[in-house]
Formats: sequence, C-alpha cells, structure tokens
Amino acid sequence: MSSYDDAPDTESPPSEGASPKKESKPKASSGKMSDKQKADLTKHMEKMKKQGMTGSEMKSHRMKLMSRMRKDPKMTANKAHKDVMKK
Repeated sequence: MSSYDDAPDTESPPSEGASPKKESKPKASSGKMSDKQKADLTKHMEKMKKQGMTGSEMKSHRMKLMSRMRKDPKMTANKAHKDVMKK
C-alpha cells in the first residue's frame, strides 16, 4: 500500500527564464466616456425614444454610439449619430 505521505515533495521553484507578465501598450483612448459624453448620450436617447424608436433599436443604436464615442474622447452624441446613420 503506497501513501502520498511517503512520496517526496517535488515542487519545483519557478524557472529563472520565466518573465513576469508583460504589460500591453495602452490604446490611444482610455475606453471610458466623460461625464459630458454620458449626459449627451442620455439626452440623445430620450430624443430618439420620443421619435418612436423601439427598445431593441434603441439598444443597438446606443451601443453603436458608445463604441464611437469611446474611440474618440472629443466626439459628441450628435457627431456619432451622424457617423452611424451615414453607413
């Protein structure tokens, strides 16, 4: 009958060649929206709701706008809307 207690510990120390995780280069934008952008987007979505956009259309539209606004910190909801609608 063999026991695991009899087996010697064979834990190996971390290899010397292993390097710590390399940090990736940050993207050009931080990926976050400013408070002004958030307020503009909320106001824009209220306007779209009043114009009769359905819930699923609003969600899709909001996601598209947010994507563009995150890429360019200076982009407003109106500029993003024009960009989305021309495609």
